[in-house]
Amino acid sequence: MTNNDYTADVVVIGAGPSGALASALLQQLGWQVKVLEGQHFPRFSIGESLLPQCMHFLAEAGMDKVVDEHAEALAFQFKNGAAFHYRGIDTEIDFTDKFSPGRGTTYQIKRANFDKLLADAAAAKGVDISYGHRVQAIVEQEDGMLLTVSQGEELYQLRSRFVLDASGFGRVLPRLLDLDKPSSLPSRSAYFCHVKDGITASRFDRNKILISVHPEHRDIWYWLIPFADGTASLGVVGEPHHFDTSISNEDNLWAKVKAEPNLADLLADAQAVNPVQTLGGYSADVSSLYGKHYALLGNAGEFLDPVFSSGVTIALKSASLVAPVVDAHLRGEQADFEGEFSTPLKRGVGCFKTFVNAWYDTRFQDVIFYPDQSDEVRRMISAILAGYAWDTNNPYVLQSERRLDVLAQLCLMEPC
Repeated sequence: MTNNDYTADVVVIGAGPSGALASALLQQLGWQVKVLEGQHFPRFSIGESLLPQCMHFLAEAGMDKVVDEHAEALAFQFKNGAAFHYRGIDTEIDFTDKFSPGRGTTYQIKRANFDKLLADAAAAKGVDISYGHRVQAIVEQEDGMLLTVSQGEELYQLRSRFVLDASGFGRVLPRLLDLDKPSSLPSRSAYFCHVKDGITASRFDRNKILISVHPEHRDIWYWLIPFADGTASLGVVGEPHHFDTSISNEDNLWAKVKAEPNLADLLADAQAVNPVQTLGGYSADVSSLYGKHYALLGNAGEFLDPVFSSGVTIALKSASLVAPVVDAHLRGEQADFEGEFSTPLKRGVGCFKTFVNAWYDTRFQDVIFYPDQSDEVRRMISAILAGYAWDTNNPYVLQSERRLDVLAQLCLMEPC
């Protein structure tokens, strides 16, 4: 092991969306930021359907303009809402017709290109990003953190006054600092790949993500996320007992697709362009989102479920909230990580969690597919699905569980 005397004000673990935004914001505030990314970009990742609220957070570092400027060249698909299908019933949510103020459109993106774009934008602001560097150990010291980092076969040490874990599903600090705790959500599995979809614009509005429900098992759902180059991200999610581990990932995915007639028809000419992957037991939680010299961002802290594409939005919100608090901490001022980071972040996450739980127990499905919807309530729901889960002026944010439960009882569908 070599002793590296490099000292950073902030080390960020991971160069994904939350790491890129947090590092850019802190660099703008005048701090020396070092990002350690274990992989080499571009690299594949799921979480490909952004919510409009994301663009607000990216704007804090000028990254929204970067995304808009490169959208066409990188085949980002314009997105203005979500479509839902269940047993012949179709409905849509228009994100531009929503309760909360703010942008109502965004993009459906291949994360390999999107994440590299944001990381390059952070680097252009002066952020030092090292790819292929993995944190192997971390020790808390009186004035900061001592990290042991690997680059290939070599190890070195790095000292930092503060560490932000933006490692996503890698969950570096929860593992190294024993912060993991069981999620309150049941274990589920996802099978997914990219396809050349063969879907013409007349058959489906490519400006929307399509969420389909299995005709017999309403706790199984599918995503179809079209991209601008004629490809799409396709996935199915359900509890493990719905899948057969004795067959291939490909057979599991396509067997479930064939079971949903509308999706099977849409994808009749589809061809997979990469191997089907699987991810299981992905929901996670932690005992605390911060410590004396660290904080957890995005999926490194808590990951819910992909059903409403909230992952990137939560990740970017966490970066937006944490940057000014870390700034105060580094300046020796009173830094309220509980009141200004953890509590407000959990408020929106809690709102999303209410809707995730209500989706799987079918209460929210009953709301979505109800034929006679109130325009006012629909706009409130649209705002949350557009990512504005922190707008406490929205009654369905402020009292999400109680109001959604009452609404579901009013919107109960007749048995099919």
